[in-house]
Amino acid sequence: MNRTEEQVLALAAVFQAAQLVHNIASSGRYDEDDLRLCLQGILNTDPDSVQDVFGPPDTLRTGLQALVNQLGTMANQRQVEIARYVIALLHLQGKLNKNPAMLEQIANGIERVRGQLEHYDLTHTNVLANLAGIYSDTISTLTPKIMVNGEQQYLSNPDTVSRIRALLLAGIRAGVLWRQLGGRRWQILFKRKRLIDTAQQLLRQ
Repeated sequence: MNRTEEQVLALAAVFQAAQLVHNIASSGRYDEDDLRLCLQGILNTDPDSVQDVFGPPDTLRTGLQALVNQLGTMANQRQVEIARYVIALLHLQGKLNKNPAMLEQIANGIERVRGQLEHYDLTHTNVLANLAGIYSDTISTLTPKIMVNGEQQYLSNPDTVSRIRALLLAGIRAGVLWRQLGGRRWQILFKRKRLIDTAQQLLRQ
C-alpha cells in the first residue's frame, strides 16, 4: 500500500466517525461494526501501518464512501453536517498537536480504558462513557467547540451523547494518524481529485 492510499484510509476514518455522528444524532441509527472500528482506532496508538489500525480497506467502506460523496461533484450526495464535522475535527486535531499536556492526559485516559476492556466489551456503555469523558475533559475544552446538530429525542439520551463524544474522539485520533502519514488540510482542497480517485480504487478492492 502506497503513502497516498494510507493517507486516504486514515482520512476515510475521520469521515466515517463524522458520518456516524450525523447518523446517530439525526436518526439514532448506526452500524455496530462501523462504530467498533472507529473505537478500535482510539486504542491502537502505536501502529506499524494504517492497516494495523483499521484492517483492510473494505472495513472502512462507510468512511471511503462518505469521503467520495463529500468531496465529489455530485451536490445531491453531500451532507453539510458531515463536512462541517470533518473540518472541525481536523482543525481541533491541529490544535491538539500543539498541546503536549493534553496529549498526555488523553493517553492516560486511553490506558484506563484498556484496563476496562478486561471486564467490558469495547461498545459497552461503561466503556463508551469513559471514552466520552476523555473527550469532554480534553478536546471539548478547545475552541471552536464542535456543535452536533440532530433530533432532540436522540441528543437528550445520555448513552447517545456518550456514543457521539466517543466517535468525535475517534475522529480526532484518525486525524492524528492522517497527519502522521503526511496528510494536510490543504490537500483536501488542492488534491481533491486524487483523494477521490484513490478512495474509489480502494472501494473496488
